[in-house]
Amino acid sequence: MAHSRYKVREIAQQAGLSEATVDRVLHNRPGVREGTRAEVAQAIIDLDKQQSQLRLAGRKYLFDVVMQAPARFSGAFREAVEAELPSLAPAVVRTRFHFRETGSVPAMVEVLDKLVKQPSQGVIVKAPDTTEVSDAIDRLTEAGIPVVTYATDVPSSSRVGYVGIENRAAGETAAYLLEQWLYDTSASVLVTLSSNAFRGEEEREMGFRGALRRSGSVGGIGSQRTLIDISESEGLDTTVEHLVLDALERNPEIEAVYSIGGGNTATVRAFEKLGRSYRVFIGHDLDQDNKQLLRDKKISAVLDHDLRSDANLACRMLIQGRGGLSNVTTAMSPIRIITPYNMP
Repeated sequence: MAHSRYKVREIAQQAGLSEATVDRVLHNRPGVREGTRAEVAQAIIDLDKQQSQLRLAGRKYLFDVVMQAPARFSGAFREAVEAELPSLAPAVVRTRFHFRETGSVPAMVEVLDKLVKQPSQGVIVKAPDTTEVSDAIDRLTEAGIPVVTYATDVPSSSRVGYVGIENRAAGETAAYLLEQWLYDTSASVLVTLSSNAFRGEEEREMGFRGALRRSGSVGGIGSQRTLIDISESEGLDTTVEHLVLDALERNPEIEAVYSIGGGNTATVRAFEKLGRSYRVFIGHDLDQDNKQLLRDKKISAVLDHDLRSDANLACRMLIQGRGGLSNVTTAMSPIRIITPYNMP
């Protein structure tokens, strides 16, 4: 074990061990049980936590959440953030929300640039992956304002990190589930995106297509399956319904849906208007629309992740960016497969 930043006496008191025992552990001397070494390691972890709590006491932070997303998603994330704020104590965190369902890249950049002057102490952002957005994030970090990207990344920027699922793996998971349902049928698949500008959606689609190709190489027919894409709907129901109706009228062989960008209620409505059915429908995020569709068994499965855990991690990463925490453990959000029978 490496030398600790704490005095032997402090570690011994925390672990309930003698100073001599702790000294032997810290210097990797023989004759110490593994259980004792684990107790010393845990004591150091506990001391780190206590130091963090002392640093946070009395600190106040103002964080901004900037999102371009349908209201059903941004509203659910806002609820998650607000529910997690008390768990960040003893730090006091206040939040401002800047949501828009539609908008141009210049409009998003304008919002981010304003936060340099307002001023913000940290920003959680869901935005298109463009050079202009990346530059705006860089301007925030140059001003000492840490930025965390959420749900869809802007990796070329100087953001302190990304929070969310591994989107390529999510697309691969969707392909796997879809192939189990479709089995040996040659049904075509409707793939719906809200915008090609969101890296997260692009990665899901890439993962989905790649997994279908691989299924073809191991005896499946995924590589032969026709995919019909619709995009630039921004996930809005009215636009989604219009685009899906057009796709269905042009492609009578569509019997499955992979919804990457949302608008699932509108997609289901389009099928019903034309008297069409589908074998499988896979979507993302357990928002209110998808919960109802699952209850009604109008969609097959939803790939979800814990928004509250995401919100908590994003805020802790921003606090770390402000020097209030250290060693915040980061990891991709686990992908949960939700069906009508296991909804939380």
